[in-house]
Amino acid sequence: MKSKHRKTLLLIYKRPTSANIKWNEIESLFKALGAEISEHEGSRVGVFLFGEIKVFHRPHPSPCTDKGAIASIRKWLKENGVEP
Repeated sequence: MKSKHRKTLLLIYKRPTSANIKWNEIESLFKALGAEISEHEGSRVGVFLFGEIKVFHRPHPSPCTDKGAIASIRKWLKENGVEP
């Protein structure tokens, strides 16, 4: 894993939850972990990883991901053994 992906992972696990993580950095981390990304209706993004599909909402107009989505991503990664 590249250092930029490690930094993103650290931000995802940081407490209190950061509100300054850009979606494209999270998407890049998913791809580094082997995810397949697909576009869905509106601003929804499907992420196929760990043998399952999760659907997230791509933030707009701001590029930063909201805290609720970060918490959901953190839980999903932790359940699948991805920790900093």
